[in-house]
Amino acid sequence: MKKRTLTELIIIFTCLITAWWAGKNIAPTTSFSEVRLQHQINMETGEAFYLYKDKVTSLKDSVDWTDSPFNPTINQKKNELPKTQTVKKITGDQEEYLLFTSARHFGWFSLLPAFVAILLCFLTREPIVSLLSGAGAGALLIGQYEFPQFIVNNLANSSAAKILILYLWLLGGLMGLWSRTGASRAFAEFMTRKFVTGPRSAKLVAWGLGVVFFQGGTISSVLVGTSVKPVADKEDISHEELAYIVDSTSSPIASQLAFNAWPGYIQAFIFIPGVAFLATETDRIQFFFSSVPFCFYAIFAVLGTFLLSIDKSPFLGKKMKAAIKRAREEKQLDHPDSSPLASITTEVETQGYKANVLEFFLPLLLLLGTAIGTFISSGSPDILLAFSLALSLSALMAIAKGLSIQDTVGAAITGMKSVLSGSVILLIAYVTGQVSKDAGAGFYLVELLGDSLASASLPIILFIISIVIAFSTGSSWGTYAVVFPLAMPLAWAVANNTGMNPDAALFFMTICFAAVMDGSVFGDQCSPVSDTTVLSSMSTGCDLMDHVKTQLPQACFAAIAACICWTLSVIFFC
Repeated sequence: MKKRTLTELIIIFTCLITAWWAGKNIAPTTSFSEVRLQHQINMETGEAFYLYKDKVTSLKDSVDWTDSPFNPTINQKKNELPKTQTVKKITGDQEEYLLFTSARHFGWFSLLPAFVAILLCFLTREPIVSLLSGAGAGALLIGQYEFPQFIVNNLANSSAAKILILYLWLLGGLMGLWSRTGASRAFAEFMTRKFVTGPRSAKLVAWGLGVVFFQGGTISSVLVGTSVKPVADKEDISHEELAYIVDSTSSPIASQLAFNAWPGYIQAFIFIPGVAFLATETDRIQFFFSSVPFCFYAIFAVLGTFLLSIDKSPFLGKKMKAAIKRAREEKQLDHPDSSPLASITTEVETQGYKANVLEFFLPLLLLLGTAIGTFISSGSPDILLAFSLALSLSALMAIAKGLSIQDTVGAAITGMKSVLSGSVILLIAYVTGQVSKDAGAGFYLVELLGDSLASASLPIILFIISIVIAFSTGSSWGTYAVVFPLAMPLAWAVANNTGMNPDAALFFMTICFAAVMDGSVFGDQCSPVSDTTVLSSMSTGCDLMDHVKTQLPQACFAAIAACICWTLSVIFFC
């Protein structure tokens, strides 16, 4: 056994033993959170109510504030507090309802699951092992020693099922069909044949394809990189330059044109009991879309690659400038001392099958039309329906053109296999997020920081935390599962503690949500262990670290601009 591997195993074992010891010996502290309910009045009965997970919850049994054990004037031990209680409070002529929730936490040990995941990602560069160890540490901390059953219990819900169906079956199946029939390559070749006339137009085609392939970071990286590379090489575009365009239009554009799997996955992590604008799944998806204009990093990243494509970039790092000059003047697409990753191909086309550009365009148009249409009609895009129809149309078109049913099913299954590891990471990340919540990490952070943080500083703090975790794990989706269950209650507590009115609180929550989204995207995009970073390098034939080093200055410039925008937004509008 290698010395490094032995060291990593010792660290994992030490972390798990520490979690078990803390669960056995650290007396948990009971803390409580206070949420001001955005209640409504039933016009027929005159009773107050609020929405809780799509259900109407009556407030007629609320306890008067003067009788509530959460009232500090009443001598009540914290460990005797009820788990939840709705309280009616009258101040002057104002009647308000509060939801109090008590939970246990283990002090800073409550942050152990997230800490273990981050630490091990730095050491092992392996997100599955790291996230699984974090989840295991959390399970030992809260006394759930039957870990396999604990995982089953956490995954036995509709949120986990949607992750599997959408990301593994539908998205993987659609990508597999497009790969087997060559539909995606036919579309890319059509674009390059019709629009490429020089370096600038070649880069614009790469940027445009990055926008079109907005369904997911890894898929976008592979399809765009492999499709454009031959044309880009012919036009003397450096591999660093092309890799940057490919990488910065993968996850950033997926978070902006979010008619994809992202909203359905993320909404499960942003629920806060009693907060009306996050009460139902539809509400949470609407909230997701309302935050898109405030994801400033993603906007600046996509805009930055567009300006680079037309040779009008306001800021380029020294290494990127050198790469561009080297390629144009010396015809050297890579640095002389670089070790480019082997280029990869995506197609395993069936012999004798001639793809048509419509086989890509029509399913994509149906997917977009369904997602946007259901969003307009109901306020929430039906992503499952959109992907189901797109996959069905793609399969029917392939069969109608002569692909056998067996080959069609095989192509879909091959596509599912290609996203299997990503699906495993997502599910383990989901469990890690849930166990962090069960360990009271959110309550501990609220208790620790809720009264002391200035509201203007919180978005930047959340942005940095998300960057650290995403950079360490190489996964934006894994970061969402860890950070959102901590960040959203904290943001709501800060909004309440600073006396924001409901509209200001909603806007503040939107800004904090956007900061976590963008921090996760930034960390994932720039991390050398991220799948999108590696695949962007491989698909463009670029040296991995050359790509990381040349991309980082532009990404940091966009990140600083985003932090300024968030801070000014909170100062002037909250």
